[in-house]
Amino acid sequence: MAKPKDNPNYKVIADNRRARFDYAIEDDLEVGIILQGSEVKSLRENSANITECYAAVEDGELWLVNSYIAPYNRAMFPHEERRRRKLLVSRKELSRLWNETQRKGMTLVPMVLYFNHKGMVKMKLGIAKGKKNHDKRETEAKRDWGRQKQRLLKNAG
Repeated sequence: MAKPKDNPNYKVIADNRRARFDYAIEDDLEVGIILQGSEVKSLRENSANITECYAAVEDGELWLVNSYIAPYNRAMFPHEERRRRKLLVSRKELSRLWNETQRKGMTLVPMVLYFNHKGMVKMKLGIAKGKKNHDKRETEAKRDWGRQKQRLLKNAG
């Protein structure tokens, strides 16, 4: 099959690589994010961090808390670096997220911040449950065994 052409607009801005290690991701969804102009300019320069942030449902709205977007030097009206940003989801998704977090004890973990194919900033949120230390060790052991297995198959073949 032919490889599809890469879209020049699609670009990953920030990736939370520890999310899969610290949490058991059960489901994920794509959400929009409300940004100011200088924040978008800063994101075009790849200056964001989402490793220490989380999403929360408060007062019927979904918020991104403690995410970092570096200040844009040439902005006339600069933005706050760690302000709360509103995330955009449908009412149905919002009620489902509230149900997952409040009743089932799940956490909303930001996984990837990116520009989609239309050039809009989107975020992939993971609906996750926190892992205990023994779960993390088990995951690491499986990953190590997978690597070792690949090495053995490569050397044998």
